[in-house]
Amino acid sequence: MTNYLISFPASAMDVPADELAAVGEAARQVVREAKAAGVYVFGGGINADAAPLMVASDGSAIQATYPQTAEFDGGFCVLRLPSREAAILWAAKIAKACRCSQELREFGDDPES
Repeated sequence: MTNYLISFPASAMDVPADELAAVGEAARQVVREAKAAGVYVFGGGINADAAPLMVASDGSAIQATYPQTAEFDGGFCVLRLPSREAAILWAAKIAKACRCSQELREFGDDPES
């Protein structure tokens, strides 16, 4: 089994305000389905109100981010699935529920984690 990250940036969701509740419920339904199937690991959304911190090896922290991730926001979930094909099917369910395309990434296997 492999862990897959399925995510989208906040800007990808172009949903009218009066439809947000329906989109939220549709997304929660997919999460419930993933939990019932035993493939859900965890998920959520990036809290845009909490600024990112860069934490150095000496433990010091500053409010900053890598330039490549300055726009990192939106929602995500991690699913543990038997194949990339299964991950694509789940990503499609999430895309339909959230009404936006999803990015699919595979975690590398590390026997220590």
